[in-house]
Amino acid sequence: MGHRAGVISSADRDAENSWPSSAHEARRFILNQLPGSAPVEGISAEADRYGRAEEPAVLVEPSLIEGSSFTAIRFDSDSQRTESAFAGFLDGTQQIRIVNQLDGIPIVWATVSAAIRVRVDKRLTTWPARRPSVAGRYYVPFRYLDSLTDEFRNDRRVVDTAKANESGKIPSRHPAALMESALQRIQRDRESLELDLAESWCRSESRPLYIDGSITGSAIASDSENVVGVIKTHRRLYADGDAFRVLVRLRAGERSSVFRVDRRKGFPVASWYVRVRETAGHDSLFGLLRIEAAETHDLSSRADEISRWIAAEGAPLALPDSRWDKMAYGIRDTEEFLRAIS
Repeated sequence: MGHRAGVISSADRDAENSWPSSAHEARRFILNQLPGSAPVEGISAEADRYGRAEEPAVLVEPSLIEGSSFTAIRFDSDSQRTESAFAGFLDGTQQIRIVNQLDGIPIVWATVSAAIRVRVDKRLTTWPARRPSVAGRYYVPFRYLDSLTDEFRNDRRVVDTAKANESGKIPSRHPAALMESALQRIQRDRESLELDLAESWCRSESRPLYIDGSITGSAIASDSENVVGVIKTHRRLYADGDAFRVLVRLRAGERSSVFRVDRRKGFPVASWYVRVRETAGHDSLFGLLRIEAAETHDLSSRADEISRWIAAEGAPLALPDSRWDKMAYGIRDTEEFLRAIS
C-alpha cells in the first residue's frame, strides 16, 4: 500500500537509516548482500591503483569568435587591478574505495558531494539557499555478479557499471576496465550534483559564481551571465598549429583570444585561456586556466573583466594544495568543507 506524498513510511526510514555512511559500513553491508565476497582494505582499496577515467590528451583547433587569429591579449596591468566580483564558489568532491571483491570483480563504494560557499564580510560560509549535496552509492557491474538480490539491483543508490555504452560496447571483466567504467559514472554523478547547485544559483542569484569545472553540461548555466566555469586540467587543449605556440607563451596577466567550445554532449559556451602565474622554472601549463562563460555581445570587454577577477582570486595562495598555481582559495575552502562533512 502506498503512502501519502510528503510522509515517509517506516519501511523507507529503516532503509535510509540502514544505508552505509562510511567505507567500513559499506564493506559489512556487501558481506551481507554477497556472502561469498571478500573485504578489501588498506592500499589495495585505493581506486588509483587501477588508473583514472581521463580523456586522451589531444590538441584541437580553436573556433574563434574574437578576432581573426589566436593571439595573446593583455588584460591586466598595475593601473587596472580590480577586486574580484565573485560572490560564491562551487566545487564537488568524490571519495572512492574498493570495499569488496568477488571472483576478481571490484565492488566500489563512492561518496560524491557538492557545495557552494559564499563570501560574507570577507569570510566564507555555506550558501544558505541550498544545503550541500552528499550521496553515497555503490558502483557494481551487474552482469558479472549473478548472486545480487533484486532488492539491491533495484535500489536507486546502486549504479550498474557494466551497461553498454553509446556504441554498444560492454566493459570487459578485467578489473581495470570495470574500475574505469565506475570512475566515469562517479565523475558524472558528481558533476550532476554540481550542475544542479549551479542551476539553483542561476535561478535565485544575480551575483557572479565561480565554478570549478565546465558549465557545458547545463543549458541554464551555459546561458547565464552569473556563472563562470574555470578548468584547471588540460587533457584537451584548444590550441593546435600556430595557436599552440601562442598558448604556451602566454605571460601572467595575458589571456588568449576567445573561442567557442561546442562539445557534442554539451551546450556551447565562450572560452579562453588565462595565465595567472609566470612559468619561469615551471612547465608550460603552470598557472594556466581555461575559462567558460556565456556568449555576450561585448565579448572582449567581458573576457577582460572576468580574467581580472580570476587573477584577483590568486591571493591568498591555496597552499598547501599541490594545485596552488591554479586553484582559487575559495575553491580550496569549499573542498576542505566537503571533506569534513562527507
